[in-house]
Amino acid sequence: MYRIVKKTILNQSVTMMDIYAPLVAKKAQAGQFIILRVDGDGERIPLTVAGFDRSVGTVKIIFQVVGGTTMRLNAKNEGDCISDFVGPLGCPTKTDGVKKVCIVGGGVGCAIALPVAERFNELGCEIHSIIGFRNKDLLILEKEFAKCSDRLTVMTDDGSYGRQGLVTEPLKEFIANGEDYDEVIAIGPLIMMKFVVATTKPYNVPTTVSMNPIMIDGTGMCGGCRLTVGGKMKFACIDGPDFNGFEVDFDEAIARMNAYAEFEQKERETACNLFRKEVK
Repeated sequence: MYRIVKKTILNQSVTMMDIYAPLVAKKAQAGQFIILRVDGDGERIPLTVAGFDRSVGTVKIIFQVVGGTTMRLNAKNEGDCISDFVGPLGCPTKTDGVKKVCIVGGGVGCAIALPVAERFNELGCEIHSIIGFRNKDLLILEKEFAKCSDRLTVMTDDGSYGRQGLVTEPLKEFIANGEDYDEVIAIGPLIMMKFVVATTKPYNVPTTVSMNPIMIDGTGMCGGCRLTVGGKMKFACIDGPDFNGFEVDFDEAIARMNAYAEFEQKERETACNLFRKEVK
């Protein structure tokens, strides 16, 4: 069992937890992920490592409450335990040769982007970060990004905070105005990453995207996380989660993710009904 050391509500739908998992903390690196089960009968869900403290043996996870399993996880409190916590899985984000990088995070994807930005900061890279949210109420991790970034731009769709617009707008401006990035790293909703790639490709700026499709076992055996990259089948759990954005078939990935929308809605409704009964 893995104990929840700390729980923090970041906004109305996003929660951060520090989990005591010393063996995972010992090996974890930016860009990798874990797979957990809330209880013995629960489903396996992947969550990116949002941080770690090797000295105390904790791993930080940040998750959006969108379905039945994340609702059950969010119902846990400090001192409670979760059943399984396996990792680190996947390949760490590559940092070799990068001196100047632009990190683009969207929504809860910022939780994945932050440890990547922090790692580049540790290596002495110049970091420009662009983070975007639907509105001010959904803003997370601004102070943390400000601490590790040489330049930070906050975007909101409705203009309720920072600058109004999409993350691709300042990105295009920066590149067009002569910012010479060794790499752009985009992490967020599939549609956001697709348009980040569409923004950088005309300028031939190397662009990495973090793909987090449906995963089950996390070892490449189930095939649930398959993607088409460069015309070939890849598995996000063992070949990724980072891929060359120019080669990813985003339309296929988006179609596959949408195929589970109805099932996830039913699971959420089931979890809501269970919680209502418990409250009564």
